[in-house]
Amino acid sequence: MFIDTRSVEEGTCVGTTVCIIGAGAAGITLALEMERLGIDTCVLESGGFKPDEQTRDLYRGENAGLPYQFADGSRSRYLGGSSNCWGGWCRPLDPLDFEKRDWVAHSGWPFGLDELMPFYARTHAVLKLGPNNFDPQFWETAIGRPDVRRLPLVTGNVRDTVSQFSPPARFGRLYRKELESSRRISVYLYANVLNIDTDSAARTVTKVDVATLSGRHISVRAKLFVLATGGIENARLLLASNRIRPAGLGNGHDLVGRFYMDHPRLMSAEIQFSRAWSRNKLYDIKYHYQNAAVSAHGTRIASQFALTAELLQRERLLNARVWFFSRFAGEGSKAAEALIRCKQGLLHKDQPGWKLGRDLVTMASHPTDTAGFALTRILHPRALIRSVKLQAIVEAEPNPDSRVTLSEQKDQLGMNRVRVAWQLTSNVQRTFDRTFALIAEELQRSGVAAVKLDAPIEGQLWPVGLEGTWHHMGTTRMHDSPGEGVVDRNCKVHGMTNLFIAGSSVFPTVGANFPTITIVALTLRLAGHIAVELSTPQAMLVSQPGLDDPPSEVAAPAPSELAWAASIAPAPGNGLLSLGKQ
Repeated sequence: MFIDTRSVEEGTCVGTTVCIIGAGAAGITLALEMERLGIDTCVLESGGFKPDEQTRDLYRGENAGLPYQFADGSRSRYLGGSSNCWGGWCRPLDPLDFEKRDWVAHSGWPFGLDELMPFYARTHAVLKLGPNNFDPQFWETAIGRPDVRRLPLVTGNVRDTVSQFSPPARFGRLYRKELESSRRISVYLYANVLNIDTDSAARTVTKVDVATLSGRHISVRAKLFVLATGGIENARLLLASNRIRPAGLGNGHDLVGRFYMDHPRLMSAEIQFSRAWSRNKLYDIKYHYQNAAVSAHGTRIASQFALTAELLQRERLLNARVWFFSRFAGEGSKAAEALIRCKQGLLHKDQPGWKLGRDLVTMASHPTDTAGFALTRILHPRALIRSVKLQAIVEAEPNPDSRVTLSEQKDQLGMNRVRVAWQLTSNVQRTFDRTFALIAEELQRSGVAAVKLDAPIEGQLWPVGLEGTWHHMGTTRMHDSPGEGVVDRNCKVHGMTNLFIAGSSVFPTVGANFPTITIVALTLRLAGHIAVELSTPQAMLVSQPGLDDPPSEVAAPAPSELAWAASIAPAPGNGLLSLGKQ
């Protein structure tokens, strides 16, 4: 059920078993798992059912690093969280992303891909994805169109990969009825957590203090607390909860807020396709993004290029993904930008300040740009394509100097705002340069295209075109050692008995794939640990015979208590996670 915190009696103390702070992809996924397991749960959401300016302002802060947008448009502070503004891209991390790499500082997860495989399978039902298969050949065959073909890759250095698109799942809309009808879940709207209170040793959370923008104050007591407010706010709330520990909770080794990561994105090169490949939609973001023509099994997909694991190791590079980016007639004009915003509006994307009527007037006022851009998007005439470039996102190397701290500025609730210093290492620059060069070599040797590369960027100032992808990660990183991570392998804060963290802030390394599917997989895994922690009857089912075993090709989670996941209905498709050739 939903409760408007603004109408709750002042000073009320809510009691529950599990308190989840945040109702985004992680928070809502976890709440629904608690419902499934019969565990009473309270969810605290800062906003309501739709965005409002006062609540949105709570996300704003100072930028102290590379030019960077991390508030308006990149996060959404209402039911559904940042799922309200994501594009729907989904692909599991690569096996290499979990490994300790001697050329990537602070790399390595406490476990490998096999640990998450059963949970990645379950994300397909949560995110409304298609068959649990990411093999490029499977999708090319299933689509069966002459303009959706895999490229010949002849050097052995490059592979093609597939991402699936969620519709995208807007969690607040998609799961609102389930939350509303739940007998176990209470969602408190307009509930802003200001402080996490603990015992005198700062080992056990006793309650959280909650305030509304209207001035109402309540608190919540629970057996177990889960912080699920995103890669920036998770760190902010831990740092701000400093009544017992001046440096904040979980911060005995000065790690909270450090290792902040986002995937940097750049464009480079000029592409001239050979005639045979000039109309292929599979690898071009202007054609494959949420395009029904690039779909099968009711699922839209996209392909990207990546370097092989062997080459990454040989050249000591970070992971990356590359695709084509066609530039259309009217590209960059006011009319084109208005048209793009209208499409995002159809996908229910949160766009602060967006007005449909205003954009319709803009498009009507610039008919040539509107028609040129729209016709190119719809009919794909090559004559109206001005140029084609390569676009890449690169893995951000873990960097302790890239961090989130507290600003001296205060928000409307008296809480310190954030100060975000996004920093990138020289290895990121080198990876951009080498990845573009190796992809260009592949395209030329295979006869797909001639490529003219831009000047290298290593050792130079970052280009003006550098941007982040709004994937806020790493600020409460996972590690078995409290000296190197904020949470342990089960996402429990080191040194604390009942505080867990969900979401991408726990990622130790981030690969070059989009994080939402991994956020949901980790959250499903976390639900099992919470069930065991609370010793629920459902958790004890692991010892009972008769449960279906996971498919032999998919490794079961190592801890025996996670076997409960095998009893959940499999995701649509063949039940196997096929990533294709690595």
